[in-house]
Amino acid sequence: MQYMKVKLIAKAKEVYDDGSIVEVVIWELREPTPPSTHKYKYRLYYGHNGKCRVRYDNERGKGDHKHVNTTEIDYDFKNIDQLLDDFENDIVIWRES
Repeated sequence: MQYMKVKLIAKAKEVYDDGSIVEVVIWELREPTPPSTHKYKYRLYYGHNGKCRVRYDNERGKGDHKHVNTTEIDYDFKNIDQLLDDFENDIVIWRES
């Protein structure tokens, strides 16, 4: 079995006083995971009360997308900074609602 070399860019997990969880994992790959055209593999998660509220990820065959509650939406990946900003904005919306 041959494994692709990857570089861990970010890995963090934070648990808030209200039980909310934020987890970020980002890898840089040697080549894109189709159908994505960029060289990043990522999983960004925000959950509350044991339920996923927002999750951004990209997987082979599906590409870049986000989950809002139980709905899956295509995501237009531009760069890592924009991904993190979009994720943070979604968390703010959930925490304020």
